[in-house]
Amino acid sequence: MNVLVIYTHPNHESLSYAFLQQVLQGSRENGNIAEIQTLDLYEEGFNPALVFNKEKRRRDMHIDPSLAKYREQLIWADKIVFVYPIWWGRPPAMLLGYIDQMFSSNFAYRDHGGLLPEGLLKGKTAVCISAMKGPTFYPLYWLNNAHKILMRKALLNYVGIKSVKFFEFGNMESPKKGRHMQKLSKVYRYFKAVAR
Repeated sequence: MNVLVIYTHPNHESLSYAFLQQVLQGSRENGNIAEIQTLDLYEEGFNPALVFNKEKRRRDMHIDPSLAKYREQLIWADKIVFVYPIWWGRPPAMLLGYIDQMFSSNFAYRDHGGLLPEGLLKGKTAVCISAMKGPTFYPLYWLNNAHKILMRKALLNYVGIKSVKFFEFGNMESPKKGRHMQKLSKVYRYFKAVAR
């Protein structure tokens, strides 16, 4: 299994970065995982802004040469892991900009005249690991589960990725460090044992 980890946080001293380290450590100790690649969108200097004009048309995003490296990573991956904070009830704009450009028509999905398109990334699995300041129940009860609906239904299911696991952690600015260690350990154990 090939694992692509897409990390989206500007601070390498953050809890999101600590979760990234647990993903990598557990994955390295898992005999089911052949290779791991990490894409740090901030460190990479990824430009999240969509630009369309006479030279750069939206319908050509799937063949944009500046995005070829990222398309190859997504094709290569069997499991795509997103590690990011929840800001204002949703992933950071940097990650959403990556999604806007990479999950494009004729690469991630194909319209064929039906109600829903054909997902071209089927067979892959995904994991979303997110941390937020507010309580864990906040997105579920106050925001009607908008974050999970966005990531699972509006994005990943749409492009054919049906198996999506969530680790959504709240109260991450709590001074009780023992809780953080339990959450970090949960992520580590999952990646050490996951078979698909």
